[in-house]
Amino acid sequence: MKKLAVFIFSGIVMLTANAQTGLAKGDVLGLKETQFDFGRIPQGKPVTHVFEVVNNGQDSLRIVNIEASCGCTTPEWEREKVQGPGEQTAITVGFNAGVSGKFEKTITVVYNNNQKKQIIIKGDVWATPGTSAPENKEAASLKDL
Repeated sequence: MKKLAVFIFSGIVMLTANAQTGLAKGDVLGLKETQFDFGRIPQGKPVTHVFEVVNNGQDSLRIVNIEASCGCTTPEWEREKVQGPGEQTAITVGFNAGVSGKFEKTITVVYNNNQKKQIIIKGDVWATPGTSAPENKEAASLKDL
């Protein structure tokens, strides 16, 4: 019975130690996801995704800048918001594909004292047809019925 009690106590101590290291300065900016796959999207049709951010630290969190790896990717966030511990905000990332094919774009989030984290968007862009579908002449005859 004593061995079981010692085992359980040791487990609790280890879990507590791990939880405390999770609050290190480098982990202040918590992201619920660091990557998003749009799947197949049409060329020339903008898409967006919202990345949820939470302050996991003991101090305030301020997103200073967000840098996208190309001009086809546009991040938006609340620039003046300073968050206390546990508060949440969001980063909305827009993407407008100019060319077809697979893509992977990196977005770098700069926060507090020049700390950085990266998020990634990816997907596969299919080219939209250059011409519209041919007219269905039989559909016009159905209107007369």
